[in-house]
Amino acid sequence: MGQVLALDFLNPFWWLAIGILGFKLVALVDAASRRDEAYRAADKKSKPFWLVLLGIAFGLDFLFGANFLTSFLTLGGLVAAIVYMVDVRPAIKQLTDGRGGKNSRNTGPYGPW
Repeated sequence: MGQVLALDFLNPFWWLAIGILGFKLVALVDAASRRDEAYRAADKKSKPFWLVLLGIAFGLDFLFGANFLTSFLTLGGLVAAIVYMVDVRPAIKQLTDGRGGKNSRNTGPYGPW
């Protein structure tokens, strides 16, 4: 049993599968931490849409393994996570000042103070 586990650490495809799984988890946690209003304000799909899409992508890879060479589900989920991180997340971050909530700069009714 110890030899099997030791050989997994030597396999570069195993490390790549762990990286894909980690990337999908980061995208899912980030999508869950953003406010629903921010998605609508950024004119992107709704928060439940992204949570379901990223949750299914992560869940399938977690249960069945991230086999990126032969599984179209793994690649499709990876594309969804990349689209979220490259397109949706920056748009929401720009609107919310990177804090996930409303713009909370020290501004008064006539500008910053």
